[in-house]
Amino acid sequence: MGIVLWLIFGALAGWIASLLLGTNREQGWIGNILLGIVGALIGGFIASRLLDKSVTGFNLTSLLIAIGGALLFSWALSLLTGRRAV
Repeated sequence: MGIVLWLIFGALAGWIASLLLGTNREQGWIGNILLGIVGALIGGFIASRLLDKSVTGFNLTSLLIAIGGALLFSWALSLLTGRRAV
């Protein structure tokens, strides 16, 4: 995927994850993009190891993996910092 598609994909995945977490107002669009991209990396790594799935493009499976990774990253970050989420 090109860099523009990564940004769009990250923004979409991060936005959905932030809506699920209730943190959309606090983190803004840059936070959503970063959350989605990191979520895609984490989710893709875990999915490739455990489920033999990968983030291969702009499709529903990749989006769900990225959202799951974003939720996991946000949860782990809240444990480390003691704050609610990203």
